[in-house]
Amino acid sequence: MNFLDSVKYLLALGNEVSAMKLGLRNIRKLLTALDNPQNNYLKVQVAGTNGKGSVCAFLGAICVSAGVKTGIYTSPHLISITERIRINGHDIPEKDFARYSTTVRETAEKLVADGELESIPTFFEQLTAIALIAFAEANVELAILETGLGGRLDATTAANAEIAAITRIDIDHQEYLGETLAEIAAEKAAIISTGSIVVVANQKADAMTVISERCAAVGVCPILASGIRAIQKGGNTRGSECVIDSAVSEYGGKTLFPPVGFPASLSVNFVTASCRYENVTLGLNGRHQLENAKVAILIAETLQDNFPINATNIIDGLQNARHPGRLEFSDRYLFDGAHNAAGAKSLRDFLDESVTGRITLVFGAMKGKDIGQIALMLFPKADKVILTRPENSRAMSADEIMPFVPDGIDAKQISLTDTVEQALLKANELTFENDIILVTGSLYLIGEAKKILNN
Repeated sequence: MNFLDSVKYLLALGNEVSAMKLGLRNIRKLLTALDNPQNNYLKVQVAGTNGKGSVCAFLGAICVSAGVKTGIYTSPHLISITERIRINGHDIPEKDFARYSTTVRETAEKLVADGELESIPTFFEQLTAIALIAFAEANVELAILETGLGGRLDATTAANAEIAAITRIDIDHQEYLGETLAEIAAEKAAIISTGSIVVVANQKADAMTVISERCAAVGVCPILASGIRAIQKGGNTRGSECVIDSAVSEYGGKTLFPPVGFPASLSVNFVTASCRYENVTLGLNGRHQLENAKVAILIAETLQDNFPINATNIIDGLQNARHPGRLEFSDRYLFDGAHNAAGAKSLRDFLDESVTGRITLVFGAMKGKDIGQIALMLFPKADKVILTRPENSRAMSADEIMPFVPDGIDAKQISLTDTVEQALLKANELTFENDIILVTGSLYLIGEAKKILNN
């Protein structure tokens, strides 16, 4: 297959969420038939509700800065499927993607023909296999794997990563992972296994209890991001420093909200048990990135036993990291994939602190999301709201989103469109010069919008 044929084939396997089959049997058989490429390098698996991709971006930039041959596998992509597989900071070439895709397809079809598998592996299973063999052929030393959904039955878990990281866990994908925070945490904490190194972000109490119990059950001691201090120089509390985190600051036993107007791109000192990282300006916008940076720092410090990663590499990586579609500015546009309530809260905090002009909101979302909570946090910040439907089988129509518009928003502020292209045209028509067009609600929406704008 050439590149276009390989993409067409993979997409024909069905939507990566609605057509997925959670379970490890198929992917393990597929990887075994491919000579277990994942056994050729060290692996970090990152699970959680929000922040997975940001941790991968931070950690990948740190490792590339250190000269470590690094592969990164993330999802979803925005414009090209090749974005999901990066080697040393670069998307995999289309010709290589096509070659690996052909190998995986032929292997999968042979397994079905021989009766080893009952059905063809799914889109995400085959893409995971493509990434793992690409990393093996490129002789990477480290692979960073972002969990697709959950953890216990996610295809990336079949790689048996030696290092596991758990980012912030919140309510999302309840139809697959459970209705309560504890149930969702159990699915994600299942990536922790005997002998693994485990790094855990700050969590709500219910999630932390489940993670701690999992660690105790398999006999590992987690490394907690709560052990890192993030310090703002010249804070407005007693002394010349103010300890901050992603939500609140603590000083002298008191809990303080960070000063109003704190910059979107944070410049802080990080202090761990072994090192102090001075004057770091994060490459990713938003206060919530503090927590993701802490997780990346702790993973990087554990990797120092295997690779020559020093403090300068860690600082450079944190500053040079980029994560398209997450609080990403491009001319008058701001893109952010706030697809659940926790993500919407982080976006709302960013808007409150860092955006003073009027906002035109272009919003589209997938079915099954907590649209009411997302809308309640984001819609009141906008001068105009444009509802639309991305080209995705799981997408809600503008009419389906309309009932979730919060009370108090004038109907004159709302516009309904059938396509993303129509929504962008309407946004440009309604938005004054120097004001912002915020595109949010789904990464699929962002990817489609960026593709339209690029063309």
